[in-house]
Amino acid sequence: MSEITKHTKILSEEDLDLLNSKQGLKNLFLEKKLNIDKALRLTRYEKEFIRLQTELVKLQNWVIEKNKKIVILFEGRDAAGKGGAIRRITAHINPRQYRIVALPKPTVEESGQWYFQRYVNKLPKPGEIVFFDRSWYNRAVVEPVNGFCTKYQYQNFMKQVNSFERMIMDADTYLIKFYFSITKEEQANRFKEIRSNPLKKWKMTAVDLRAQELWDDYTSFKLKMFESTNLKESPWVIIEADKKSEARIEALKYVIDTIPYEDLESE
Repeated sequence: MSEITKHTKILSEEDLDLLNSKQGLKNLFLEKKLNIDKALRLTRYEKEFIRLQTELVKLQNWVIEKNKKIVILFEGRDAAGKGGAIRRITAHINPRQYRIVALPKPTVEESGQWYFQRYVNKLPKPGEIVFFDRSWYNRAVVEPVNGFCTKYQYQNFMKQVNSFERMIMDADTYLIKFYFSITKEEQANRFKEIRSNPLKKWKMTAVDLRAQELWDDYTSFKLKMFESTNLKESPWVIIEADKKSEARIEALKYVIDTIPYEDLESE
């Protein structure tokens, strides 16, 4: 008895429609051995993700038409999937009306400026969405853990950051803060996969190489960050990210459900 025949009696009409779709057939024959459950799971994910991306297009149209401003922060441990999530989420929106900001190490000149200045320069103009692949919260976790800032600089940041974010929101800007959370074991697996893939090796940095060793230090500073900066107006949204597909859907769904946009096309 074939795999499909065994499953036919327990598959719903909806399941059969999914499997008979173009994407469903593609997922069904991804591997030599048929795996109905996996094909259904992948197809359901892709169908839901397309639905949410369609809503994001509507949201962006509203942002453009109404001159709104949105800032979305993606924080999390190394290899948590922040960059991949941003790329998938932004795949179908107007590239002229959004930006992805992933700032490199500060220059000598920037190091002498007010810490937030380089981020202020990247905030959205009216009609724009900005996605930060790591943000000013580098100073809350990555920098103190790795000795890239002084104790005074860290404390000064923690005193100022809530006021800084309130100023952003007072300037009629929506602010969403995601933290992609993965387990230590999952991070180790992803590092192993990155190191073995010649197309991804560039992702490994000196900071990444010490991430497992400093795991507990990262945890300590992360918890301090949550405790001090979990504002009512801009709470931390923790995304369980061991499964990348589920994490992307959860993040995108939160954006859609949180921003009070209007469907201008239906109007």
